[in-house]
Amino acid sequence: MAAYILPAVFVILIIICAAKRINVYDCFAGGAGDAMRLMYTIFPYILAIFVFIELFRESGMADFLTRALEKPLSFLGIPPALAELLLLRPVSGNGTLAILEKLFEEHGPDSYVSRCAAVIMGSSETIFYIAAVYFSSTKIRKLKGAVAISLAATLFGSIAACFLCRFL
Repeated sequence: MAAYILPAVFVILIIICAAKRINVYDCFAGGAGDAMRLMYTIFPYILAIFVFIELFRESGMADFLTRALEKPLSFLGIPPALAELLLLRPVSGNGTLAILEKLFEEHGPDSYVSRCAAVIMGSSETIFYIAAVYFSSTKIRKLKGAVAISLAATLFGSIAACFLCRFL
């Protein structure tokens, strides 16, 4: 049944557009043109994030910061094994999925560490990517406050996730 939902939505939209005498093809072409203009606008920001991620990993800074954050995170109730995940989650979604898979393999999927990692992954977002996409399309350049608040919310959410996983 799920295979028929998307085609059914398209058919219903075409019927509604035909009833209202809307040219579906022109609307589609106009939307595609708008998408290309948006992509042209945000591409430099996305490229900068990907270059930063690769430089961050290859320079050894990710490993250094991971080791440096293990004790403070442990003090906050976050398992030290999650330091790398917490460090890269605001920057890279796919990179943190690889870290999550590694944690599942090392600790088992039902372990405390893996449960905390799964909740953190499900309740947090790639902050810098989202900020680049949304703020570049709206021409807002003052995003220090938004990014700082988002990072703080991610940290507090991670602490809450580990606290809840400990008792559930």
